[in-house]
Amino acid sequence: MLTGLAELVSAAVAANITVATAESLTGGMVAATLVQVPGSSAMLQGGIIAYQNSLKETLLGVPAWLLEARGAVDPEVACAMALGACAAAGSRVGISTTGVAGPEPHQGKEVGHVYIGVALDGEAQSYEYHFAGDREMIRVAATQEAISLLEQVIKAAGEQKL
Repeated sequence: MLTGLAELVSAAVAANITVATAESLTGGMVAATLVQVPGSSAMLQGGIIAYQNSLKETLLGVPAWLLEARGAVDPEVACAMALGACAAAGSRVGISTTGVAGPEPHQGKEVGHVYIGVALDGEAQSYEYHFAGDREMIRVAATQEAISLLEQVIKAAGEQKL
């Protein structure tokens, strides 16, 4: 995966795209994956691990009413987290992860139910997944999907610039 990561970082740097992460489910795995690449500091601004809802609210600006009404595992929460990462870090792109890794369901959501949010230039979109496996497998799968989405948004943003 590192060759693909190096290409992702190079493409982001070439397109002048900065990235920030907002991670709950993955607990920093997305940012840790990106920093494996030498030179990633030219694109990765930073990341926020907001495992608790109180931090999603205070650090990422996720509305309290949304967290209370829907819970953390929600498409709108994923979007708000991604936008909050951009705002906190001053980045063009934000990527967020929220979901249930298990071993038990949480807030009415089944184990493996995950949302990944992607923000670009103030617009956000979320993607829903249902991963199978144990806690670690779900977290790794979510990280891999987040990196894949990041590759897609960086490629699309880079093409817009041309």
